[in-house]
Amino acid sequence: MSKNADDLAALIRVRAGDAPVQMGLILGSGLGHLAGAVDGIAIPYSDLPGFPHAGVSGHNPHLVIGDLEGVRVAVFGGRAHYYESGNPAAMRLPLEVLRALGAKTLIATNAAGSLRPDIQPGDLMLLSDHINFSGLNPLIGEKTDARFVPMKDAHDPDLRAALKAAAATQGVPLPEGVYAWYSGPSFETPAEIRAIKILGGDAVGMSTVPEVILARFLGLKVTAISTITNMAAGLSDENISHEHTKAMAPVGAAKLELTLRALLRSMT
Repeated sequence: MSKNADDLAALIRVRAGDAPVQMGLILGSGLGHLAGAVDGIAIPYSDLPGFPHAGVSGHNPHLVIGDLEGVRVAVFGGRAHYYESGNPAAMRLPLEVLRALGAKTLIATNAAGSLRPDIQPGDLMLLSDHINFSGLNPLIGEKTDARFVPMKDAHDPDLRAALKAAAATQGVPLPEGVYAWYSGPSFETPAEIRAIKILGGDAVGMSTVPEVILARFLGLKVTAISTITNMAAGLSDENISHEHTKAMAPVGAAKLELTLRALLRSMT
């Protein structure tokens, strides 16, 4: 844990209180409104030195600390992506701060394109595993042997089971699948989608995998849920764009909020 993370955690406690955070949540494109459901305080990233600008439209760059369904949460209303700066470790400091605030669990969310006909736009997909299709890694340059992070069960089986049970109580289908990380910012070509499908990918997106690697490095239990906003390139006649992603994300966001609230209620 860096001294900077400890200093920022101390600053956050002054504004949000000393109670330890139980769970962190990273919100993807078009999902930032969920932060408004938290009964707490919102701190702009600009007030937290070293936090990313999260300059992608559809993100709300605030850290929200407070209670949701009786659980103390830290909600990141936006994330930094590799394609913004060329830094796959852009979310390292925020996740170090999350750990310094006491959290032991992280759930990431994202908007993704589906490669499976049974998982359609508006559906959710729980990540059972991932493929680092980009080949980049946020731990490159780490000096200690802690960089050799085992990634078997990187997406925590107990956390996944709890999310599936929570979704079932709300009547929300939550199929599992493998997420492939593509660096972006351009969308994938149909040939790249065919390659990802051959490799075993079920959905594709431009985030999340670096955060999962960093979370495991920091000792956090982690998994992620994709909100499917489109079929991947070549699998439909959709005109894929970021505007389309933002327009479609709220369709799945309602199901995601139901699922996350049910999960949190099960923790109290």
